[in-house]
Amino acid sequence: MTSDSTANSTELTTDRLVLRPWDLSEVAAVVDRTRLVDWADDFPAEGDGVMASLFDDNPHWLGEHGHRLIIERDSGLVVGSIGLFWPPSEGLVEIGYGIVPSRRGRGYAPEATRALAAYALTAPGVHTVTATVELSNPASVRVLEKAGFQRWTTEEDVARFRTTAQDPPQQ
Repeated sequence: MTSDSTANSTELTTDRLVLRPWDLSEVAAVVDRTRLVDWADDFPAEGDGVMASLFDDNPHWLGEHGHRLIIERDSGLVVGSIGLFWPPSEGLVEIGYGIVPSRRGRGYAPEATRALAAYALTAPGVHTVTATVELSNPASVRVLEKAGFQRWTTEEDVARFRTTAQDPPQQ
């Protein structure tokens, strides 16, 4: 993974993906249900629309340590989104992610999750990245396990996972 600082944003690049902060025109397009040419046919998914609608009330979720679009390097298409629910609280920051159905099963979600978690752990005051997942979603549980997160707690139908700066990197 490499990071590339540009004007007010930082792109993260992995072997197959680019994680780029949303720009306001993309947020507006998702909220207004306007299609952009560089989106996969099934982007945005329902979760992307929910996130975009919350950015007005949570502007700190955008920017260097906020939410990003997941771009497939081979095609240049947006295939999902991932983000940190910034700012951290007591050194913890939560991550959330989603890949459109047409690109699931390719390992994009763990690849993006590893990259953004590693980046988050370099931010001042962050020592742990967490994720909450419903146990009825075993695919998301596998994403977190493949990304190197460890199960932290389980309550009723929800599990919390975490990774810390001390955790060994996963391949």
